[in-house]
Amino acid sequence: MTEDQARLLDWARESISAAKLLLDGGFAGFAASRAYYAMFYIAEALLEGEGLSFSSHSAVIAAFGQRFAQTGRISAGFHRSLIRAQETRHKGDYDYMDRVTVDEARAQIAEAERFLEAAEGFCW
Repeated sequence: MTEDQARLLDWARESISAAKLLLDGGFAGFAASRAYYAMFYIAEALLEGEGLSFSSHSAVIAAFGQRFAQTGRISAGFHRSLIRAQETRHKGDYDYMDRVTVDEARAQIAEAERFLEAAEGFCW
């Protein structure tokens, strides 16, 4: 594992911790956003191991799907979860009319934790 990958996984852990604190404080939308970023950092860490780096979220998500989900190197469910998490983040960050629920945020945090666990078990 490279230093950059380790740093990205540390950011993912911190983002999950922050998401839990935000959820406990009654900020479901912001908690969901932090959980998304945890998943995003994990995808970036895996791509970094391939020598790949991208400047946009959509490029990271697409490359993660191509390199890891479609090839079966990691469960395709994590790619779908990352896509859903981005949609929920947009809802939490920008849609004041349709708020993220506590259950949605809780589920997103749990999925981020599962994704982190899978990444930590990945053969670096």
